[in-house]
Amino acid sequence: MKRLSSLGVILLSATLLVACSSNSSSSSGAKEDVKTVQSSKPSEVKKEEPKVPMEHKNALKSAENYIATMPFSKARLYDQLTSDAGSKFPADAAQYAIDNIKVDWNKQALKSAKNYMKISPMSTEQLREQLTSEAGEKYTPEEAQYAIDNLDK
Repeated sequence: MKRLSSLGVILLSATLLVACSSNSSSSSGAKEDVKTVQSSKPSEVKKEEPKVPMEHKNALKSAENYIATMPFSKARLYDQLTSDAGSKFPADAAQYAIDNIKVDWNKQALKSAKNYMKISPMSTEQLREQLTSEAGEKYTPEEAQYAIDNLDK
Protein backbone atom coordinates (compact mmCIF):
# COMPACT_ATOMS: atom_id res chain seq x y z
CA MET A 1 0.00 0.00 0.00
CA LYS A 2 2.86 2.31 0.82
CA ARG A 3 4.29 1.53 -2.57
CA LEU A 4 1.05 2.46 -4.29
CA SER A 5 0.84 5.71 -2.35
CA SER A 6 4.46 6.50 -3.09
CA LEU A 7 3.99 5.60 -6.74
CA GLY A 8 0.85 7.79 -6.88
CA VAL A 9 2.71 10.72 -5.33
CA ILE A 10 5.60 10.26 -7.78
CA LEU A 11 3.23 10.06 -10.77
CA LEU A 12 1.31 13.07 -9.56
CA SER A 13 4.55 14.99 -9.04
CA ALA A 14 5.84 13.99 -12.47
CA THR A 15 2.55 15.01 -14.09
CA LEU A 16 2.65 18.36 -12.33
CA LEU A 17 6.27 18.92 -13.35
CA VAL A 18 5.50 18.14 -16.97
CA ALA A 19 2.42 20.36 -16.92
CA CYS A 20 4.28 23.21 -15.26
CA SER A 21 7.27 22.94 -17.55
CA SER A 22 5.11 23.01 -20.68
CA ASN A 23 3.15 26.00 -19.34
CA SER A 24 6.30 27.81 -18.32
CA SER A 25 7.92 27.27 -21.71
CA SER A 26 4.84 28.51 -23.54
CA SER A 27 4.44 31.40 -21.17
CA SER A 28 8.13 32.26 -21.47
CA GLY A 29 7.67 32.02 -25.24
CA ALA A 30 4.77 34.41 -24.96
CA LYS A 31 6.91 36.70 -22.86
CA GLU A 32 9.60 36.56 -25.51
CA ASP A 33 7.01 37.41 -28.17
CA VAL A 34 5.82 40.34 -26.10
CA LYS A 35 9.39 41.46 -25.56
CA THR A 36 10.04 41.26 -29.28
CA VAL A 37 6.97 43.33 -30.05
CA GLN A 38 7.82 45.81 -27.34
CA SER A 39 11.42 46.12 -28.46
CA SER A 40 10.39 46.74 -32.06
CA LYS A 41 7.97 49.54 -31.21
CA PRO A 42 10.53 51.89 -29.65
CA SER A 43 12.72 51.59 -32.74
CA GLU A 44 9.75 52.65 -34.87
CA VAL A 45 9.09 55.61 -32.59
CA LYS A 46 12.76 56.61 -32.60
CA LYS A 47 12.73 57.23 -36.36
CA GLU A 48 13.42 60.92 -36.65
CA GLU A 49 12.53 63.13 -39.54
CA PRO A 50 15.54 64.92 -40.95
CA LYS A 51 15.91 68.43 -39.64
CA VAL A 52 14.75 70.96 -42.21
CA PRO A 53 16.56 74.30 -42.04
CA MET A 54 14.40 77.30 -41.15
CA GLU A 55 15.29 78.95 -44.48
CA HIS A 56 13.80 75.95 -46.33
CA LYS A 57 10.64 75.98 -44.22
CA ASN A 58 10.21 79.70 -44.84
CA ALA A 59 10.68 79.24 -48.58
CA LEU A 60 7.96 76.58 -48.57
CA LYS A 61 5.58 78.86 -46.65
CA SER A 62 6.34 81.70 -49.02
CA ALA A 63 5.68 79.44 -52.02
CA GLU A 64 2.34 78.40 -50.52
CA ASN A 65 1.43 82.07 -50.06
CA TYR A 66 2.31 82.87 -53.67
CA ILE A 67 0.25 79.92 -54.96
CA ALA A 68 -2.71 80.99 -52.81
CA THR A 69 -2.55 84.44 -54.40
CA MET A 70 -2.18 83.55 -58.07
CA PRO A 71 -1.25 80.62 -60.33
CA PHE A 72 2.43 79.86 -60.90
CA SER A 73 4.42 77.33 -62.88
CA LYS A 74 7.27 75.55 -61.11
CA ALA A 75 9.85 77.60 -63.01
CA ARG A 76 8.14 80.91 -62.37
CA LEU A 77 7.61 80.12 -58.69
CA TYR A 78 11.28 79.18 -58.37
CA ASP A 79 12.24 82.46 -60.05
CA GLN A 80 9.96 84.39 -57.70
CA LEU A 81 11.47 82.70 -54.65
CA THR A 82 15.08 83.35 -55.71
CA SER A 83 14.74 86.72 -57.43
CA ASP A 84 16.25 89.89 -55.99
CA ALA A 85 12.90 91.51 -56.78
CA GLY A 86 11.13 88.57 -55.10
CA SER A 87 11.82 86.69 -51.89
CA LYS A 88 15.63 86.37 -52.28
CA PHE A 89 15.79 82.80 -50.97
CA PRO A 90 18.92 80.79 -51.73
CA ALA A 91 18.60 78.29 -54.59
CA ASP A 92 18.57 75.23 -52.31
CA ALA A 93 15.75 76.64 -50.17
CA ALA A 94 13.70 77.53 -53.25
CA GLN A 95 14.24 74.07 -54.71
CA TYR A 96 13.15 72.52 -51.41
CA ALA A 97 9.93 74.56 -51.62
CA ILE A 98 9.29 73.48 -55.22
CA ASP A 99 9.94 69.83 -54.35
CA ASN A 100 7.70 69.85 -51.27
CA ILE A 101 4.76 72.10 -52.10
CA LYS A 102 1.54 70.20 -52.70
CA VAL A 103 0.32 71.68 -55.97
CA ASP A 104 -1.33 70.32 -59.09
CA TRP A 105 0.77 72.09 -61.73
CA ASN A 106 -1.74 71.23 -64.46
CA LYS A 107 -4.44 73.07 -62.54
CA GLN A 108 -2.11 76.02 -62.09
CA ALA A 109 -1.65 76.14 -65.87
CA LEU A 110 -5.41 75.97 -66.36
CA LYS A 111 -5.96 78.87 -63.95
CA SER A 112 -3.35 80.92 -65.80
CA ALA A 113 -4.98 80.11 -69.15
CA LYS A 114 -8.41 81.17 -67.85
CA ASN A 115 -6.93 84.43 -66.54
CA TYR A 116 -5.37 85.18 -69.93
CA MET A 117 -8.59 84.43 -71.79
CA LYS A 118 -10.58 86.76 -69.47
CA ILE A 119 -8.16 89.64 -69.98
CA SER A 120 -7.39 89.20 -73.65
CA PRO A 121 -8.93 86.37 -75.65
CA MET A 122 -6.35 84.79 -77.95
CA SER A 123 -5.82 81.88 -80.30
CA THR A 124 -4.88 78.47 -78.99
CA GLU A 125 -1.35 78.84 -80.36
CA GLN A 126 -0.90 82.28 -78.86
CA LEU A 127 -2.13 80.95 -75.50
CA ARG A 128 0.25 77.97 -75.72
CA GLU A 129 3.13 80.33 -76.46
CA GLN A 130 2.21 82.60 -73.56
CA LEU A 131 1.96 79.66 -71.16
CA THR A 132 5.27 78.06 -72.18
CA SER A 133 7.39 81.09 -73.05
CA GLU A 134 10.47 81.99 -71.01
CA ALA A 135 9.14 85.55 -71.06
CA GLY A 136 5.68 84.28 -70.10
CA GLU A 137 4.51 81.75 -67.57
CA LYS A 138 7.15 79.02 -68.12
CA TYR A 139 4.78 76.05 -67.92
CA THR A 140 5.89 72.78 -69.48
CA PRO A 141 4.39 71.91 -72.88
CA GLU A 142 2.39 69.14 -71.17
CA GLU A 143 0.94 71.53 -68.58
CA ALA A 144 0.05 74.04 -71.29
CA GLN A 145 -1.65 71.31 -73.31
CA TYR A 146 -3.65 70.24 -70.25
CA ALA A 147 -4.79 73.85 -69.81
CA ILE A 148 -5.79 74.17 -73.46
CA ASP A 149 -7.62 70.83 -73.43
CA ASN A 150 -9.58 71.75 -70.30
CA LEU A 151 -10.21 75.44 -70.90
CA ASP A 152 -13.89 75.01 -71.79
CA LYS A 153 -14.65 72.54 -69.01
